[in-house]
Amino acid sequence: MHIEPGIVDGAKIALSYATAVASFGLAAKMAVDTVRQDGGAAALALRSVVTMALVFCFFEVLPHYPVGVSEVHFILGATLYLIFGAGPAAIGLAGGLLLQGVLFAPADLPQYAINVTTLIVPLWAVSLLAKRIIPAQTPYVEVKYWQALALSTAYQGGVVAWVAFWAFYGQGFGAENLVSVGSFGVAYMTVIILEPLADLAILAIAKTVAPHIKGPMLYNRLYHAAS
Repeated sequence: MHIEPGIVDGAKIALSYATAVASFGLAAKMAVDTVRQDGGAAALALRSVVTMALVFCFFEVLPHYPVGVSEVHFILGATLYLIFGAGPAAIGLAGGLLLQGVLFAPADLPQYAINVTTLIVPLWAVSLLAKRIIPAQTPYVEVKYWQALALSTAYQGGVVAWVAFWAFYGQGFGAENLVSVGSFGVAYMTVIILEPLADLAILAIAKTVAPHIKGPMLYNRLYHAAS
């Protein structure tokens, strides 16, 4: 989902600054909700550090490869939401992306506003969708495959939609650009298929170790009904 340098440049990149500000506003809203409803500032800080480290690993350690106008990454945004909550996941995505750019990919930093929008807005959509499709009395360790698939599809579909938007906004609707965007979208189907399986495996592990976990490390909703 790292948009390639030069896809959006010149005066056009100014739009990404506006969308990034809006994205940071959504992240702040989700973070405040965590502080108010799920463990306070200490829980938010702890989970944010963990998610930031995980996102950094997702970008640098897990398989990733360039396709068309961007790169395919196993970001696991829906997984981060289910395990740690929306606020920590948003901070982790933004912070891990920045850390990866500073340490390993400085060429991506001019596109940071584009890429952070691409990550955070779909996460916000996932947080809304989860409230609609997962009953309030259902802990997240009990989610079904179709629910995990819906959340994963919403997140990864959102990523693909944003990448397509930036590519068309920056380069227009020429045949070459259409092919590049299409090839990227098709490649991301792999992630959409695999992420729900990863979600269920991780949730099964979380359910098994539940009696041994204490403290604010994990999202309260992971083991409990909504309050």
